Amino acid sequence: MNLWFRLLCQLLLAPWRPRLPALESSSQKRRCWPSDLDLNLHMTNSRYLALMDLGRLDLIMRAGLLRALLRRGWRPVVGAQRIRFLKPIAPGAEFRLETRILGWEGKWFYIQQRFWLGGQLAADATVKALFVGPSGAVAAEEVMKAARQPQASPSLEGVHFS
Repeated sequence: MNLWFRLLCQLLLAPWRPRLPALESSSQKRRCWPSDLDLNLHMTNSRYLALMDLGRLDLIMRAGLLRALLRRGWRPVVGAQRIRFLKPIAPGAEFRLETRILGWEGKWFYIQQRFWLGGQLAADATVKALFVGPSGAVAAEEVMKAARQPQASPSLEGVHFS
């Protein structure tokens, strides 16, 4: 239930957050709630992935893409994720989730998401995602044009998914 609450808060506060160019990082402050914990009393693995969904939604909204998605019937879909857990996030700890687009090719976007605990990296993830519409996968360039941010992708050197 707390993810629904977090989503509702995010949607209500979105109009007051500054707009971002698509290639800038979205940053969200979060706290590890008791419902985020596993039996080891730190944030459970699945909660990282759920919060990453909210981080990507924040970037979509702040890049001005949400209305374009809704008008066209496009939906974001994750194709693959890689995550490294480096430091546990304890109950009550405040952390920051940063989300940024690394680049795109064809229909795929590559997104980096990082969890910061103080000045230390707690988790580092790369996500391969696309947008699907009524006719299937949407070309990344078309998505960027819909966001009114048409530009060439940064180099994807070093970003690999099997």
